[in-house]
Order: sequence, then C-alpha cells, then structure tokens
Amino acid sequence: MDRITAAQVFVTITERGSLVAAADTLDMSRAMVTRYLAEMEEWAGTRLLHRTTRRLSLTPAGEETLARCRQMLEIAGQMPAANSADPGQPQGLLRISCAQSLAQDALAAAMTEFLRRYPQTAIDLQISNRAVNLVEERIDLAIRITNALDPNLIARPLASCASVICASPAYLAAHGAPKRLEDLSLHNCLTYSYFGKSLWRFQRHGEQLAVPVSGNLSANESMVLLSATAAGAGIALQPLYSAAPLIASGQLVALLPEYQPQELGIYGIYASRRQMPATLRAMLDFLVERFASDPAWQARTAGG
Repeated sequence: MDRITAAQVFVTITERGSLVAAADTLDMSRAMVTRYLAEMEEWAGTRLLHRTTRRLSLTPAGEETLARCRQMLEIAGQMPAANSADPGQPQGLLRISCAQSLAQDALAAAMTEFLRRYPQTAIDLQISNRAVNLVEERIDLAIRITNALDPNLIARPLASCASVICASPAYLAAHGAPKRLEDLSLHNCLTYSYFGKSLWRFQRHGEQLAVPVSGNLSANESMVLLSATAAGAGIALQPLYSAAPLIASGQLVALLPEYQPQELGIYGIYASRRQMPATLRAMLDFLVERFASDPAWQARTAGG
C-alpha cells in the first residue's frame, strides 16, 4: 500500500483521536483506515496504538512513528509533481466486481466501449454474487444491485433496477396464472436471496405490499433461475433487464402488471474518495452516462 497515504492516515488518527473521525476527515471508508493502520503496524513490527472503548493512545513505538510520519509528509509536500504522466488521464488496471447477470447483459459491452475510449486502461472483471471485501480483495469498484448499502463504504448511484414477475406459457397452462398478489403463495415460486428469499415486496397505488412465497428450487445466481423459469419450473421475480428479451420473444409472460415489484438501485461501491484515481472516476462517470443513454439498456429496462 502507499506509504505516504498510510502515514497521513496514521497522523490523522492521532490528531482526530479515533479511526472513525479519521475516516470522516479523509473522506475514506473505516475499513480502509483500519487497513492502513494495520499496514503501518506491520511495517513497524509492533503495535503503534493502545485502543480502548473510549480513547486511543500512542505506544512508545507509536510516538516515534508519528514523528517520522510527520517528517515524511513534510518532505513529500515539498517534492514537485512528476511530469512523466498526466495524473488526470485514465490509465492502468481497474479491478471490478459484479454479478453475472449484470456483467453479461450490460457490462461486457460497456467495458468494451470504455476500453476503446481510454486505450491506456485495462479491466479485470471479477464475477461474483457475494458482497466482496474491497480492501482485502483489492477491488477498486464493486457494482451491485441493492437497497442495503454498507455504511462503511462509499456508493455512487448509477441506475435503477426494475423487476418483473414472470413464468413460462407452459407453466401457466399447467397451473393457471395468479390473479391477485396473494395467489403467489399458492404457486411454485423460484427464490433468490438477492430479492428476498421468502418475502417478495411490491407497490400498488402508493401502497407497500408483501407476499410470502416458497418453491422447490432456489439458487444464488439469477441467470440459473431465469433459465429454469423459461423451462417451466415455476414463477420467478427477475431483473427486467434479464427477463425483457424472453418476454418479448414469448418465452416468458409478465404477470400481475398492476403490482410493481420493489425497485432496487444499481450502485458503484468503492472504498475512498480521497485522491480517487482518474481511471476510477472516469469509469463511474462513464457508467452513469452509459446507463442513462445506451439504447440497448433502455430497451431492456423498458421491457421492449
């Protein structure tokens, strides 16, 4: 990790009196501040701070390290900026984590366009449905569909994600179509924990509604459930961007259109705003623009 930044984090912790206050001052996540402190103690080979529930205090090694960190920061502040590269030009590797469905239906094409626009950049796309630890796994940006944001991280809204209740014509021919929201409890519903494993939430005429559902097939990957739904396994709650092409082709039928499933946000999640790399900033700006204007995405999210 960057030792100059680590030194500044350590000095700020001591000046502000807590890791939380340092995180707020530096506009950095608490997890990142904790990671920098841990790195400082690893480099020093000893504990630098005594930590209690009420206060922090420096160990003798911490006092010595604090003085050296202040010297380092003073020297660094006097150094001229390197002229070999434009710090505002996106360049270098960006590690991104996202779910399979979003990567397949939206990000693969978006990343291709981004790399054309910024030829000095590279992208390592990590496909994962779990909430990754950005600091430990060295992920620069996690793109997630959620309404439950981690308060320790920084999130930028990129777009919204509508969902749809759907089933195949074969399933509906065999079991009938639900007429009311409550009828979903009588059907075989395919569940995915990302949207709520046993309770699906809706809105109708401003009223918030929820219905308990269950079924004989669940999975931690929405693409699996989408394929199973098209094969006639049951009724599913799916992201509209994934289900729209199958609805348009007649492989799936949208159900209960008078009820709107709970809308989720698509967020770019990262660890720190402080000295944000130009490549990360460019990616976030690009994705906001892409989701707002890409015709293919608009067609999917409009159900067309």
